[in-house]
Amino acid sequence: MPSPLKILMSEIRQCTECADDLPYGPRPVLAAGAQASMLIIGQAPGIRVHKSGVPWDDPSGERLRDWMGMTFDTFYDSTKVAIVPMGFCYPGTGKSGDLPPRKECAKLWHGQLLPLLTEVKLTLLIGQYAQRYVLADRRKSNLTETVKAWREFTPEYLPLPHPSPRNNIWLKKNDWFTGDVLPYLKRRVRKAVSG
Repeated sequence: MPSPLKILMSEIRQCTECADDLPYGPRPVLAAGAQASMLIIGQAPGIRVHKSGVPWDDPSGERLRDWMGMTFDTFYDSTKVAIVPMGFCYPGTGKSGDLPPRKECAKLWHGQLLPLLTEVKLTLLIGQYAQRYVLADRRKSNLTETVKAWREFTPEYLPLPHPSPRNNIWLKKNDWFTGDVLPYLKRRVRKAVSG
């Protein structure tokens, strides 16, 4: 008999709640196994991920795996890493890039899904939407200040900027991120996936 997680994942992948509001229709993209020791909560799939159906299958994913010091195969091993974005489907494009993740996903599914991931030791909160949702009143006034205060949220959470190439200017302005946060991230990732 399928586990509660497998049943729920199947239901999520068939979700059509936002179908009328999605420019390319619904295609929920996520990955999770009950044994996963790491959880990545990002924003929402981009168009490339929508087309492939593979989470983080784009330049942002390449940079994220580099930040984590993680191989492609380990990253996509759902017994080690769960990938549960704030929005599961590509929301479309706005004036300055992709639209924000739709709010329906978190309301409908996160409350059911996240409690089933009982082995998670480290959750990466990528971008302001994940940080606002998970950290709530604990987050700081903006993403930069929240990431700067990363020590306040460890060992359970680690807030990160989005690894998009669009954030290259942010990374240059905030070189402390590369010097302080990334070494810690790599150590925690090694520890989490090695048990």
